[in-house]
Amino acid sequence: MTENQTWVTEFILLGFPLSPKIQILLFGVFFLLYVFTLLGNGIILGLIWLDSKLHTPMYFFLSHLAIVDISYASNNVPKMLANLLNKKKTIFFAPCIMQTFFYMAFAHTECLILVIMSYDRYVAICHPLHYTVIMSWRLCTILAVTSWAFGSLLALVHVVLILRLPFCGPHEINHFFCEILSVLKLVCADTRLNQVVIFAASVLILVGPLCLVLGSYSRILLAILKIQSKEGRRKAFSTCSSHLCVVGLFFGSAIVMYMAPKSRHPEEQQKILSLFYSLFNPMLNPLIYSLRNTEVKGALKRVLWKHRSR
Repeated sequence: MTENQTWVTEFILLGFPLSPKIQILLFGVFFLLYVFTLLGNGIILGLIWLDSKLHTPMYFFLSHLAIVDISYASNNVPKMLANLLNKKKTIFFAPCIMQTFFYMAFAHTECLILVIMSYDRYVAICHPLHYTVIMSWRLCTILAVTSWAFGSLLALVHVVLILRLPFCGPHEINHFFCEILSVLKLVCADTRLNQVVIFAASVLILVGPLCLVLGSYSRILLAILKIQSKEGRRKAFSTCSSHLCVVGLFFGSAIVMYMAPKSRHPEEQQKILSLFYSLFNPMLNPLIYSLRNTEVKGALKRVLWKHRSR
């Protein structure tokens, strides 16, 4: 870090400038949503671990998605909950930068995992006879490790570019966590390189993967329409529609956040969108998969039946 940065020890997270009563109400609501996020994704992980019928590539990647959602929410929400109750809403420089890194790393990783899951469904529906050969456990492991590694590496690039810049004040972040765009507003130097890298990364990690997902599902839709069995068509459409819901929620909010033109109130817009994919999206993912997926509901019944029969 440069000499100008050494004296920067902490930032103030402004969060939600509301009355104390409303902040306490928000604390209760957000706390319940966070508990549901941990519980829902934890149940998904537990079912995949305990039920052998879910030991397939699709649920292997779904387990990684659940881990990302738990980590993503846990990186941002606990500090937000603490600040809703505390008058002193400070965060030290190092934890702030680490929060930015993990936030970007988990977001990038989730994008890549969603693409891999769409490819998995494409192979399963369009090339069912070759599915076990193509989606081998070796390939699944390589794809999962690559997603985590690439997501973390890209996040590290963002953090390194931030650390080269001086922070001269004011040290108030108009957000509920150290979101990268809000942190850059505190820099008293030229941030055009950071902005270019953020936009390029958005194209690489959002637009590119989204095009691949849409391409995969256009092929999947054509294949589903050719299935003669109504039951097979229904099952394939149910699985894919749940995945498309997750993709639409995540990519839609992220593209609006980082690629859409800024409104007259960009800070408030950023807070709402960040809250959506930091808390609501991780909570909705297990609900979408569990409510619309008969295999998950069947696994839950089998696990509960085994527990009762003991």
